[in-house]
Amino acid sequence: MTQFSVVIPTLNEADNIDPLLTSLFALNLPPDSFEVIFVDDGSKDGTPEKVRAWEKKARVRLIERTEKPDLTASILAGAAQAQSDVIVVMDADLSHPTEQLSAVVAPVLNGSHDVSIGSRYIPGGRTEGWPLHRQWLSRIGGSLARPLCDVNDATSGFFAFRRELTSTISGKAHGYKILLELLMAGQGTLKVVEVPICFRDRTRGTSKLSFHHQWAYLQRLLALSGGTTIHNAGRVILIGLLCALIDIGLFQILKSNGAGLAAAHMASFLAAAAVLLVFNSSGLFRSRQTNQLQWPRIGRIAAVGSIALLSRGSILALLVDGWHAPPLWGILAATAAAAIICYLGSIFYIFPVKDNRPTIDTRWRVAAIGIVPFIIVFRLIYLGEIQLIPDEAYYWNYAQHMDLSFYDHPPMVAWLIWLGTAIAGDNEFGVRIGAFICGLITMGFLYALAKNLYDKSTAIRTTLLLAVLPCTFATGFLMTTDAPVMAAWAATLYYMERALIANRSSAWLGMGIAFGLGILSKYTLGLLGAAALLFVLVDPVARRWLFRPHPYLAALLALLLFSPVIIWNLEHHWSSIMFQSSRIRGVSDDLFSPHLMFVDLLVLLSPVGLAAAFWALWPKNQPNGSETAHRRTLFVCIFTGIPLVIFFVLSLLDSLRFHWTAPLWLAIVPTMAWMMGQKVAPRSLASRIQAYWKPNIATTIAVYALLLHYVVLGIPGIPYPSFMTRYYWRETTSEIEKIAAQVQQETGQKPLVVGMSKWSVASALSFYNQHGEPMDIRSRNMFGDSGAMYEIWHPSESPTTRPVILVGMERQHLEYDRTGNDNARLLDQPGPVQSITITREGKPLRIVYYQIAKGYLGL
Repeated sequence: MTQFSVVIPTLNEADNIDPLLTSLFALNLPPDSFEVIFVDDGSKDGTPEKVRAWEKKARVRLIERTEKPDLTASILAGAAQAQSDVIVVMDADLSHPTEQLSAVVAPVLNGSHDVSIGSRYIPGGRTEGWPLHRQWLSRIGGSLARPLCDVNDATSGFFAFRRELTSTISGKAHGYKILLELLMAGQGTLKVVEVPICFRDRTRGTSKLSFHHQWAYLQRLLALSGGTTIHNAGRVILIGLLCALIDIGLFQILKSNGAGLAAAHMASFLAAAAVLLVFNSSGLFRSRQTNQLQWPRIGRIAAVGSIALLSRGSILALLVDGWHAPPLWGILAATAAAAIICYLGSIFYIFPVKDNRPTIDTRWRVAAIGIVPFIIVFRLIYLGEIQLIPDEAYYWNYAQHMDLSFYDHPPMVAWLIWLGTAIAGDNEFGVRIGAFICGLITMGFLYALAKNLYDKSTAIRTTLLLAVLPCTFATGFLMTTDAPVMAAWAATLYYMERALIANRSSAWLGMGIAFGLGILSKYTLGLLGAAALLFVLVDPVARRWLFRPHPYLAALLALLLFSPVIIWNLEHHWSSIMFQSSRIRGVSDDLFSPHLMFVDLLVLLSPVGLAAAFWALWPKNQPNGSETAHRRTLFVCIFTGIPLVIFFVLSLLDSLRFHWTAPLWLAIVPTMAWMMGQKVAPRSLASRIQAYWKPNIATTIAVYALLLHYVVLGIPGIPYPSFMTRYYWRETTSEIEKIAAQVQQETGQKPLVVGMSKWSVASALSFYNQHGEPMDIRSRNMFGDSGAMYEIWHPSESPTTRPVILVGMERQHLEYDRTGNDNARLLDQPGPVQSITITREGKPLRIVYYQIAKGYLGL
C-alpha cells in the first residue's frame, strides 16, 4: 500500500537522478510504502531518459510537462497523479537529506499535522556549503514570509502535506515556492510542524535560482499578502521620477525665495501630486462601469496622501531643523519616504486585491507589519523635535533634585528621566526616550498576554491597536507618570494571567516585581490588586492561592520595592500619602462628571475603539465553551471592569483627569483584537465595528501626523489657537531671558523670576534656560499659594531688594492668587502687567504675561 508519494520537479538534473534514487530506495522503508514521481520541465541533458531507466526496476514515474517551466505547476501536476493522500516534495539536487524523509513525513502520516517542513532555521537545522550571499538571500526571503505564515523556513523545498490541500491553492499560483502558497491558502487552519534538517549545497549541476525567480517570489508574496500588482511598471517609474523632480525642484525654488520649511514642502508635494493625478486620472475617482464617484476610494486616497505629506514633514524637521542638514538633503529623504508610503498605501489600501483575497487574519497581519513599525519610527523621529509640555519639564526638575520619592508622585518618572538624560543629554530626546522604551515594553507584555489568552494572530492585532489607540500612542511618546505605569500595568496583567489562569507559581515573582515597579510609577496601579483579590475570591481554581505562600511573598516583594516612597514619606510627615489621599475622589470640584468621563474615553480610545471596548466587555461576545475560556473571560472582565467601575463611581462625586483611566483599558485590548478577526453576522453591531476599524486607523494616523506637523512646523494659513499658551516654552524662555538681562543691566542686580502657576511656568522656564544666562527661578509658593515640589526645593524666600519678574500664562495669574488676594501686597513698587506675543518666523505662537517689581516684601 502506497502511504506517501515523493514528488520531485526536475530541470537538467541528469547527474543527480541515480544517486538520489539509490539513496531513497536504500532507506529502511517497505518498498511499496512510497512512490517517486518526477515532473520534468523540458530538460535537455537526458534527465527523462535517466528516470525512465528507473521506471522498470522501482516505483518511479515520470511526468513530462511541455508548458513554460514553473516549479509550482510541476509539483501540482505531480500531486494530481499521485496514488496516495500524502505528498512529499523535495529537490533533485541532493541538497535535501534523504535520511530525514521519514522524520519529515511522519507527522502527516500519523495525522497529527497537516504540513511538515524540513527546516534549516530551527534548533538542530543548518545549512552547509552555501556561500554567504545565498544564506542571506534565503534568510531574508524566509523573514519576509515568517510574520504571515508563522514558520521559520517558509522557503524550504523539502516538506510533506495532505494532498487535498492542493485544492486550496490559488489558480494564479506560480514561482518556485509552493510551500508559501500552501501555508497562505490555509492561514489559521493548518497544523504545521517544522523538523530540523541539514541542507547541503549541490555538488553536481547548476542552480536554477536567478534574479527573475527572486523577483517573482517577492511579487507573489505581495499578492498573497493582499497587495495589488502594478502593471506597466516602467511607465509608473517614469511618472514617479518626474513627480519627484517636480517636488524637489519646486521645493528648492521656494526655499531660495524665502519660503518656510512647511510652506515649501507642502506646496511642492501638492504640485507633484497634481501632476501624478493628471497622468493617472482615468478610473481613479469614478467607476468605469457606472461613472459614479467612488467616495470610499477618494477617502482612502486622501488619507494616504495626507499621511505621506505630513509624515515627510517629520523627516524634514529632524534633518533640517534638528540636525541642521542642507534642505536639499532633507527634501531628498522626505520625498523618498513619502513615495514609499504612497506606494504601500496604494497597493494595500487604496487598490486592494479583489480576487482571491487573503483571509481577514492575513490582511490584519499585513496592516500590523506596515503600521506598527511606521508608528514606532514616527514617534522616534518626533521625540526630540516636539518641545516639552510643562508636565514633562516638571518631571525633568524631579530628576535635577533626585530623591527617594516626591510630593505629588512616586519616583519612577524621575529615575527614567535621569537615566535618559544621562545617556542622551538634557534635551527633549533624553527626557522622552524612557517613555518610548516604556511603550515598547507595554507592546511586548501585551503581545505575550494576548498570545496566552487567544493566539498569535490576536497578539499581532493587539500590537496594532497599541500603536494607534490615542491613549497608548501618547503614553509611548510623552514622558509623564503614565508612561511607566502603562508598562508596569501590562507586565502585571501578564504575570497575573500566568499565575491565576496558567497556574504557574514562578509567575508570582514577576508579578511582585511588576506590581512594585508599578506603584513606584503611579499609585493607580493598586487598582489591579483589588481586581486580583476579587478574581481569586470568585474563581474556584484561583482560590487555592489564598492558602499558598506565593501571593503573600509577591506582595512582600512589591512592598519592598515600594519602600523608597515609604521612607520619603516618613521623612516628610507623610505629605505625599496625604496629598494623594485627598485626590482619591478626583480634582476636588465636587462636579457630577460621568458625561465628561465619557468624552474623555472617546478621546483616549477613539469612537470605534470605545465601541469595541464596551462590546468586548460583554461576556457573551467573548469565546466560550471550555472552562479555561470561561476563566479567561472572567479575567478580562474583572481586570477591566473593577477599575472602570471605581472610576465611574468617582465621576459621580467629582471630576477626573482625562488620562486617569488610560491604563485600565489594557486588559480589554487583547479581546478587542480577537474580535477584529472573527467571523460575525452581516449587519450586526460587531460587523459594523469591524468595518469601521480600517478607516478609523487610517484617520487616526492622519490626525497624529497633522497634529505633530502643526506643532513643529505649522500649517500655512492656520494660526495657533489660544490654548497653545501652555506650549512653546523654548521661544518664550528666550524672551524672558532678554527681559531678565535688561532688568539686571538697569538695576545691577540679578532678578528673581517667579513662575505664577503651581509648577508649569517655573519648570518650563528652568528646562529651556539651560543654554542661556542662568536665571534664578521660583514658583508661586513665594506668594503663599501651593507650589507642589517647589515648596520643598524652595520652601521660603526672605524679603529682598532684588528685582522680581513675575511670569504667567494669563493676566489674572499675576494679579491675584487663587483665593482672590492681590499679589501686589507682597511686592515693592510693582509695575504694570505687560504682555509679549511670542513669534517664530514672523508667525504668532502665543502670548505670555509678565510684571516687574523692585523687590519682594515677604509673606
